Amino acid sequence: MPRPYTNANVVADPRIPYTAHVQTLRSRLRAMPLLITTGLWPAQIQAIHNLEASLAQDRPRALIQMATGSGKTYTAVSFVYRLIKHAGANRVLFMVDRNNLGKQAFNEFAQFTTPDDGRKFTELYNVQHMQSNTLDPVSKVCITTVQRLFSMLSGEPDLPPELEDRPLAEIQAILGDQPREVVYNPNFPIEYFDFIVIDECHRSIYNVWRQVLEYFDAYLIGLTATPAKQTFGFFNQNLVMEYTDAQAVIDGVNVDGWVYRIRTRITEAGSTVEAGEWVGKRDRKTRDERWEQLDEDLDYAGNDLDRQVQTPDQIRTVLQTYRDRLPVDIFPGRDEVPKTLIFAKDDNHAEEITRIAREVFGKGDTFCQKITYKVTGRKPSDLINDFRNSYNPRIAVTVDMIATGTDVRPLEVLLFMRNVNSANFFRQMRGRGTRVVSETELQSVTPSAQRKTHFVLVDAVGVVEHPKIDASGVDRNRSASLATLLERLAFGIHNEDDFESLAVRLSRLDGLLTDDERATVEALTGGKSPRALAVDLLDAVNPDVVRERAEELAGPGVTPTEAQIEQAQAQTMTEAAAPFNNPGLRQQLQNIQRRNEMTIDTVSTDTLIDAGYSEADTERAREMTASFRVFLEEHRDEITALQLLFGQPYGRRDLTLREIEDLKARIEQPPHTWTTASLWQAYAQLEKDKVRGVRAERVLTDLVSLVRHAVQLDDELIPYPERVQQRYAEWLAAQEASGKTFTEAQRWWLDRIAEAIGVNLTVTARDFQYGELFQRGGWHAAQRAFGDTLPALIDALNAALTY
Repeated sequence: MPRPYTNANVVADPRIPYTAHVQTLRSRLRAMPLLITTGLWPAQIQAIHNLEASLAQDRPRALIQMATGSGKTYTAVSFVYRLIKHAGANRVLFMVDRNNLGKQAFNEFAQFTTPDDGRKFTELYNVQHMQSNTLDPVSKVCITTVQRLFSMLSGEPDLPPELEDRPLAEIQAILGDQPREVVYNPNFPIEYFDFIVIDECHRSIYNVWRQVLEYFDAYLIGLTATPAKQTFGFFNQNLVMEYTDAQAVIDGVNVDGWVYRIRTRITEAGSTVEAGEWVGKRDRKTRDERWEQLDEDLDYAGNDLDRQVQTPDQIRTVLQTYRDRLPVDIFPGRDEVPKTLIFAKDDNHAEEITRIAREVFGKGDTFCQKITYKVTGRKPSDLINDFRNSYNPRIAVTVDMIATGTDVRPLEVLLFMRNVNSANFFRQMRGRGTRVVSETELQSVTPSAQRKTHFVLVDAVGVVEHPKIDASGVDRNRSASLATLLERLAFGIHNEDDFESLAVRLSRLDGLLTDDERATVEALTGGKSPRALAVDLLDAVNPDVVRERAEELAGPGVTPTEAQIEQAQAQTMTEAAAPFNNPGLRQQLQNIQRRNEMTIDTVSTDTLIDAGYSEADTERAREMTASFRVFLEEHRDEITALQLLFGQPYGRRDLTLREIEDLKARIEQPPHTWTTASLWQAYAQLEKDKVRGVRAERVLTDLVSLVRHAVQLDDELIPYPERVQQRYAEWLAAQEASGKTFTEAQRWWLDRIAEAIGVNLTVTARDFQYGELFQRGGWHAAQRAFGDTLPALIDALNAALTY
């Protein structure tokens, strides 16, 4: 229960209104004022209402499931503001998966404009993004990772920054399955936080780290897009909001994704390099290469790519195909490469993709950047900001760093060059592309884009078809890597299995050392070789050695107690593990192990098998065009533009641009959210031979062509301006056949009038008051060219070119 002086402080706190002093937190939660809904999407409004209803019922845990990109963090800041201001919450803990997501959360709080006050959140309340193990006592919101919170509760002075920069999934693989135990720490009383918001953390937080979350006497609120079974269990099945990906797309909160498949021979079947050929051998750490002649055939499968063997031409073939198909059927009409995120298998793979992408696109180093935890020269967060806010880089290559949580709204292409086994992880990776973005923000980094209507998932490895699992339990890492074992020791995780396993690996490693490597290791350990370190580890868990130490603790002739034996065990293990606290030693041992180089196959050349949209997306294109036809039939009598387009030829000429704008607004509304571009792309996918102008920039009048093609008035789908130009050429030929000729000056006016009809449906005298027609002298200049026949000539052109 709270300490007595905590209650006294609450009563005396002048920041809490008088009415709050005479009520409890629970009673205030039952009397929350009406929500100001300005700036909130309907799903966010519902989430806040449902959460507050749950809190009013005094349910201690609540889970909000909202699709990736649907504004979970903004929703959280909104309800945190209400909990502080109206419920009198003393402090709120905001828990994130890793440090860069903490920065994003802090920025969200800093940019949040309070709906009733008009000031920024951080102008009213202090928000602390924790960079050390010291809590700011005046902060109303504290943002941290679970690993830092555990470090604080454990009484550690600080946490190495690199342990916050990596996703919790990686940290979990290092630490293993053993739950983190927490004891009471008087520096952090259990009533310190009233609410804990857990934002999209790795599922292990709900079992391995459970005691950390349950340490405080606080309401727990979870935010996630991809809950696992144990997530529901932890929150007592209290799902207060469920907002799916499909609903978010229908509501226009997210954009949908299309799958574009690239298949190559080596990706699917691997290759063979015959004996006698020369292959590269690359050091995984330094990337130094040497050459070696094969004395027997080298056979490798597609699954071996970028693990045991790397084939530069396979990477090059995928990237060249992506480059060549971009303007054809991925994003036709673009002047620049859309913002593209490539997922690589590991850091070495990312390095090679980056190198080859720069070569393939030929646009310099800033065009393509690697953004991983091992990037050098610049902070990864700075590179992410550039990718998000600047023209370059156009392409970012990552492994896991931007796979979850990180928002890059202008992102339009995800290129998978790695497989993914986890269904949850894949959904989060896919979610990087779903973010909506304003036209202004998109065009600031991609000038030739009109708007973000969808994203394209380019699948170069079969990730979409690859079987995936929804992991229901803790990650199991029974065969821990050398890196994992070393990091567990550095993290203070000491157990007999790890010590014995590491000792075996070190003994094996000792036989692989060069003289220089042995000297380096001994310099880092005070003269001990890997074999000597292995002996120390085995001694630390040897019952006889531990017994001897316990007898020393007990004193001569005294039988050691169980407590003294446990103390002796802890001492021997701590001493044996001490050398591994040196990150330089850990890195050196890993470098030695990795010296079994990767083979570089520069002999095999890859070939493209197929490139195109997936069967699922082709079917979706069929459904879209069919639904569009049904929509036109159902609304032909109520939408003016459709009445005219379905009507007789003469009536159709009365169609105006305003009526086309109204039709455009109707089809863009949920649940369809169609655009001229997306419908054109769907028809192009299904009827390649009948669709023209795929690369052309869409104009409003193209919607006329779409409607006419959909209802089979026109067999071909041709951009409206192009169709008008065809009719204009026919009109000129007819005039010439009848003996009518035009001067060069008159042809200039006629050409411009025809162009204007192509984008405006018709031309009137008012159109001569702006644009090229105005700059050439307007109506009066045109009258000088044509005389009194100008009005009749314009009527004739409108009649001949419009349909």
